[in-house]
Formats: sequence, C-alpha cells, structure tokens
Amino acid sequence: EVQLAESGGGLVQPGGSLRLSCAASGFTFRSYAMSWVRQAPGKGLEWVSGINSVGSSTRYADSVKGRFTISRDNAKNTLYLQLNSLKTEDTAMYYCAKHSFSYTPYYTKDYYRGGQGTQVTVSS
Repeated sequence: EVQLAESGGGLVQPGGSLRLSCAASGFTFRSYAMSWVRQAPGKGLEWVSGINSVGSSTRYADSVKGRFTISRDNAKNTLYLQLNSLKTEDTAMYYCAKHSFSYTPYYTKDYYRGGQGTQVTVSS
C-alpha cells in the first residue's frame, strides 16, 4: 500500500522559509517521479514542483520558480520541498504526490495523492 506522510508545515511571516518533508513507503520510491501539489483555501489543487526518479531533473510552476527547491533522498525514501521568500499567496495545504512514471513531471494531473498534507500559513 502506497503511503505518503507530509510534515514540516507551520506559520511563518512573509519572506520566511520552511522545509517540507514527505516520507514514502509501500512502493519502490527510487523508481518513480514525485511532485508537490498544494490547495489554497477555496481553490483547486495546484501542481507546484516535480522531480524525476533519480533526482537529476526538476521543474517548477511559474508561481514558485526561484523561491522553492524540490529534492529527494532515495536512500531515505524521502521527498523534500524548501520554501524560501514565502508570500501570503503561498498559504495552502501542501501534499506530496507519486507519479506512475519516472521522468520529470511538469504541470501534470496524473498522480496519486494519499497523504494528509501539511499546512503552510504565511501571515504577518
């Protein structure tokens, strides 16, 4: 059974930073591309960033490019998202997502999102 457990969210002031983690289990983590997606209050799911299975290639949504960094540690079965220069519009529930392929995801809706998510709130 695929399990994804996000952590690391919190309340931060504009301009601050957070590091999100996603612990994966139940599948061969190193074989699949992964993404982060988010859902702001009252809005739909938004793809944020993706990384290929070996961690050599990443892509970002225009809204976070230059501020967020996705990475993975295949030895630890863990996905990360470093959030810098946070803005109020980054406030959302953040989820990690597993893809059915290994190449770098980009604005794709083909994913499995099974975790509870971690809340990021950016407010002064």
